[in-house]
Amino acid sequence: MRLRQPDRRSCGAAALVMARRIVHPRYAGLVGDQETFAHEAATLHRRLTSLADTAGGWQVPWPRALGTPPWAVARELRLLTAVAYAVRPVRLGRRVWPQLAHVTPTRPAAVFVGDRFLPRHVVLVTDVERDVTRTYEPASGLELEVSRERWESGDVGLAGWDRPWLVVTPRR
Repeated sequence: MRLRQPDRRSCGAAALVMARRIVHPRYAGLVGDQETFAHEAATLHRRLTSLADTAGGWQVPWPRALGTPPWAVARELRLLTAVAYAVRPVRLGRRVWPQLAHVTPTRPAAVFVGDRFLPRHVVLVTDVERDVTRTYEPASGLELEVSRERWESGDVGLAGWDRPWLVVTPRR
């Protein structure tokens, strides 16, 4: 089943709901249809942009119309995996792949992609095999394969966006 983000601004929250489904299989059993997935993503999006994070800690509020802030994605991934995450800017070329090369299903990474001017969309890298990532793309609800070459050239082609801007990965 294709589980898609419920609106144009909740790609980050949808990616995090998918991360939770992967990391916690019991949750995946509860959130297995589009209606439940959309409700969970919309609820999480409101929480990620509010004054309190999902654990009840204080966070800087963020306008929902601008999507999900990277620091909230990092904090939520830390809460899901019990591993510290960092937000790292991406420069085209060889710097993006080393940040993705160590992703595992229990330690996924979020990538903010966009055009040459701004990041516009969040995807979730769920695994890496050789020189290919398994990448959940929330707009389509598909898990896609994206090659190392595409990541490094800035031609990822995910939901119409090509350039990686920020990578939210486990700290080493």
